[in-house]
Amino acid sequence: MTPRSIAAWSRMVVEAACAVLLFGALRLLPLDWASGGCGFLARQIGPRLGISRRARRNIGRAMPQLGSEAVERIVAGMWNNLGRVIAEYPHLRRFRVYEPGGRIELVDPERVRDQLNSKTSTLFFSAHYGNWELVTLPATQAGYDIVGIYRGANNPLVDRLINRARRPVGGELVPKTAVATRYAIEAIRRGRHIGMLVDQKMNEGVAAPFFGRPAMTTPLLARLALRFDCPVVPVRVIRGAGSHFRIAIEPPLQYRKTGDIAADTLALTTQVNQVIERWIGERPEQWFWLHNRWPD
Repeated sequence: MTPRSIAAWSRMVVEAACAVLLFGALRLLPLDWASGGCGFLARQIGPRLGISRRARRNIGRAMPQLGSEAVERIVAGMWNNLGRVIAEYPHLRRFRVYEPGGRIELVDPERVRDQLNSKTSTLFFSAHYGNWELVTLPATQAGYDIVGIYRGANNPLVDRLINRARRPVGGELVPKTAVATRYAIEAIRRGRHIGMLVDQKMNEGVAAPFFGRPAMTTPLLARLALRFDCPVVPVRVIRGAGSHFRIAIEPPLQYRKTGDIAADTLALTTQVNQVIERWIGERPEQWFWLHNRWPD
């Protein structure tokens, strides 16, 4: 190993050790204390970090009509939400969709049931919004088979820790790699449902409009839908007070197949981005503005 690789590996080990200690401490706390405390700390510290400049820049690009005070409120709210999401990882087993009086309200459960009982595999999509780790719970806790395609953490040790924390959510997780496409195709052929977060930049994606600017977006969702005639269903997790949520599953998107695969992929991907735009416009503090969403 070269000195550079040794330094990189050492950094990953230190990061993973810190994450293990943090998750262990958070697990010992009551959920509301852990979530509230991490949200408070992140709201105090996060806006002062250099990376928050990217969030402010992104907000300015997406919502140029906002003044500086509104931008700062969104940045602080984003950090509060992110801190809470981190604190909620060790407590994911406590979230029960179908538990009366629980922490999750499922909007229109009949629509959820009808969609999950569809003979065709459904492609559910969401964004890093609210607590996105809960997005597949209506399916997995009802006993349905779902494959979640996700972007792994840069640190593989931390990624392994996060995936272990995700186990109570259920479902199978597949990293976004070239293999993921083949895996998703096989899953659809077996009648399994797919869940994807589609709001991150993808260099090999398509330049679909997002808040009026081209944004490199994954084409996988659209290509799978067009190839297999799958319904494409938006679903988001909306944070309410503290660690209480509403999961809202919307009607399937309407899309056409013209035979021009590139044009149809762009059109459907643009629809998906428009849905996420609407969600962000309603509750901008609940979206993860730190993504490098637009090319500089």
